[in-house]
Amino acid sequence: MYKTFSIFFYLLFQVTLAAGQGKWQLITEKQGTKVYSKEVANSKIKAIKAECVLNSSASQLVTLLMDVPVAEQWVFHTKSCVLVKIISPSELYYYSEVSLPWPLENRDFVARIRVTQDPVTKIITVDAPAVPGWVPVKKDLVRISHSVGLWIITPLDKEHVKLEYSLQVDPGGVLPAWLVNAFAAQGPLESFKAMKEHLLLPKYKNASLPFITN
Repeated sequence: MYKTFSIFFYLLFQVTLAAGQGKWQLITEKQGTKVYSKEVANSKIKAIKAECVLNSSASQLVTLLMDVPVAEQWVFHTKSCVLVKIISPSELYYYSEVSLPWPLENRDFVARIRVTQDPVTKIITVDAPAVPGWVPVKKDLVRISHSVGLWIITPLDKEHVKLEYSLQVDPGGVLPAWLVNAFAAQGPLESFKAMKEHLLLPKYKNASLPFITN
């Protein structure tokens, strides 16, 4: 059950830069993925950052991140993930529920994904903070109201990118911060492993997006 806590807090699939104090401290490294944590101002829950190099083009990875329903298959402990509204090819809103073991209540949230690319450096950011509204608060679910994080995708060549993901979240409800912090490294490792497997699927392998320059 402790592992489940850690997975949940890292992988809510939201994304805006995690602001905090102190320096990033490496807490684990496995299968090419490094996971860091650091103290955050006015919060007992530490920010988390994970990074790795992927055998993927930028378009492949962004296509996977924008494929909302598929998050149920690779974002660990995601019970459901539903598209709410498409604003443009590079911006959308989605709703997701994250499962927690009994007797804890499941969490849910609405997030906005927005993709931008620097025309000079070609670095891509995928920003998806939790947002209010869009879906009514549901009985027996704790609504996540604050989550900030950011995917930073740096193309290395046509077939490789460096991926960095940072997150700081307030899960709401009653959950011990010491437990979240103690096991926070396990979630990123599980989901990054599943992400790598999904990127090999034909639907992503040859992906091309009009708003992304690989």
